[in-house]
Amino acid sequence: MGYDEPGRDGSIEPSSGVPAAVLENVFDDPSHGEPGRDRVGVHIGWEIVLLVGLAAVAWLLWREDPDVLRGSGLRTLLVDVVALGLLTLAAGLSLRTAAPNLAIGPVAVAAALHFAEQGDRGVADAVAPAAAVAAVAGLLLGLAVVVLHVPGWAASLAGAAGVVVYIERRSAPVLVQGEYDPRRHAVYLFAGFAAVAVLGGLFGAIRAIRRLVGRFRPVADPSRRRGVVAAVVTTGALVCSTVLAMLAGVLIAANGTAPVAPTAGLDWTVLAIGVALLAGTSAYGRRGGIFGTLFAVGLVSAFLAYAQARGWTVSRWALGGAALGVGLLVTRLVERYGRPGPVIADAPEPVSDGAISSGWAMPRPRPVDNWPPAVPTPSAENPVDPWRSPRWEDEPRRWDDDER
Repeated sequence: MGYDEPGRDGSIEPSSGVPAAVLENVFDDPSHGEPGRDRVGVHIGWEIVLLVGLAAVAWLLWREDPDVLRGSGLRTLLVDVVALGLLTLAAGLSLRTAAPNLAIGPVAVAAALHFAEQGDRGVADAVAPAAAVAAVAGLLLGLAVVVLHVPGWAASLAGAAGVVVYIERRSAPVLVQGEYDPRRHAVYLFAGFAAVAVLGGLFGAIRAIRRLVGRFRPVADPSRRRGVVAAVVTTGALVCSTVLAMLAGVLIAANGTAPVAPTAGLDWTVLAIGVALLAGTSAYGRRGGIFGTLFAVGLVSAFLAYAQARGWTVSRWALGGAALGVGLLVTRLVERYGRPGPVIADAPEPVSDGAISSGWAMPRPRPVDNWPPAVPTPSAENPVDPWRSPRWEDEPRRWDDDER
């Protein structure tokens, strides 16, 4: 019969009624996820909008001050793009793992202050200790998140408070020491950032990698642990996020002309997370685009250069808040139209006959009525004899007439 054929897997996922082999191929999370693959069309559509906005702002900037887009002005702008881009990558990576790192802004400011003080020792001698401290801090943050299984934003906010205490030990701005000028390598720095952003987006679009990176995203009760794999990936993401924020701080200090001010740096956090959401990264984790980070960072950097050319004073708090507002709308758009499409559970399954045809379809069994049908229960007051017919009693019998 159709249900005893060899080679058919009979294991069924209890929560969905779909064969386990099918679940492994189509579910982002085979244990709890939605059936089907995420749709990337919504990301591509939004990235086209970002590209059009970037082209429009770049045209306005060219009309206002062409020198910004050529020569030394362009190199300075490219370094600014890379610095903001590294912060955005740090924010986006932590968001994709559903453990947002709110300490990236204070870490960037602390790294800028450290480089300003130690830059005269050489780039390697100044950056290597800062990178080691950032990696250890990210590891401790990750362990706190996964061992206690607490929200990443809460644990990183506590870490940000500790970094701010380190920053407040300086009462005055620090003049940058050393002679390192990142503008000499602006093109290479920008090419490296663009490659990391685009390749990261491409790898993040692969179902297996996206499922792995976003495994810490809650699917039921947020306090339930998501397993060892999710813990390892989330810890690694927080370490990378902290190191990227440190590198961004070094570029901010080296590319600036004014002394580094000892500020809390949370405005950089707001701006970076806002740009990451604007790029199409979901605030819930896992989902994200391909070119969105590159286009969103370019758009915000070009707008800041345009505002400076026009003589406007734009606060990072205001710009970050606006980016966050639009980014939350983008998150709703991504979660609504990027989720897997509906799966029809009653679709016939193709079954091969192994000889002539390529396959035939057998519909799923459906419940049937009871068979044979039940005989109606006669009334107890007037029982009916099935062998007795009223005609035998009422009609005249023929042999009676003959006797007469």
